[in-house]
Amino acid sequence: MNKLALCAAAMAVAMLALVAAVTAPDHLYATIDPTLYDGVGFAMATLAANKQRAYEGGSRNEYPVVASDIIYEGAATGLVDASGHAQPLTSSDRFGGFAVQKADNSTGAAAAINVRVYESGKVELSVTGVVITDVGQPVYASDDNTFTLNPAAGAFIGFVHRFVSAGVAVVAFDALNYQDPWAHYTVRETLTGIKTFDAEDSGKLFCVTDAGDGDALTLPAIADGFGGATILAVGAFGTTALTISPAAADMILGPDITGANDKDLICTKATQRRGDFVSLMLGDADGYVVTGLRGTWAREA
Repeated sequence: MNKLALCAAAMAVAMLALVAAVTAPDHLYATIDPTLYDGVGFAMATLAANKQRAYEGGSRNEYPVVASDIIYEGAATGLVDASGHAQPLTSSDRFGGFAVQKADNSTGAAAAINVRVYESGKVELSVTGVVITDVGQPVYASDDNTFTLNPAAGAFIGFVHRFVSAGVAVVAFDALNYQDPWAHYTVRETLTGIKTFDAEDSGKLFCVTDAGDGDALTLPAIADGFGGATILAVGAFGTTALTISPAAADMILGPDITGANDKDLICTKATQRRGDFVSLMLGDADGYVVTGLRGTWAREA
């Protein structure tokens, strides 16, 4: 290759590097404001002022803002189903990303301004109850600044990517592509104690916190028509024993579960993980059938 060709090749490489630098996704590394924490690393209520967050990578988008509202910098942004407009996220919204900067439409009509958002990437958040064993767990939000690991508590945001400290984690999010692993359950309830199910509980997702440790969750008689439900442990590792109790004349049948009348199905507390679950369907006259299972489960002796 002659000198002229070498020179042209070097200039082409330099131009490609310049284009990549200009078009690369924006990065923001900001200091977390300690005044917006409650002293133990847990999230506080909906934002009333801008909040700087630490982001890693990602892409941006923008949405028209609802009338007469303010979306503060750092707010989790929700998209209203009926209009497609953005607002400070509520538990019934679809997550749209995190606000890049304040969007003040307090005196404007719907869509008078747009809010710019980080649509994907990673962000450091205060997540209630998050511990080092929670990497990979789904994260939810009940408002624009309150984050949790309970699927019954809000809108899906993303997944725990990295543990930082008690109650604080880096969360990976992608508003367009990430899917809530429990999205097929549109009706969800949090259980903190004893529960007796009935036919109207069919098709629900029940999220059992560590406050419900060891409390009996009682199934109705098979003839009562309860089924299609999932019982999920949302307490941290080793905090929640799940005890599923059938009626006296019913069994719980499933993988490697020997059928016997009036015998509980138990998720052992010592090995329980956040996200362990059992899904139950109506069986025949013998009792209930397990259609999905995660964790260490055993039949009562």
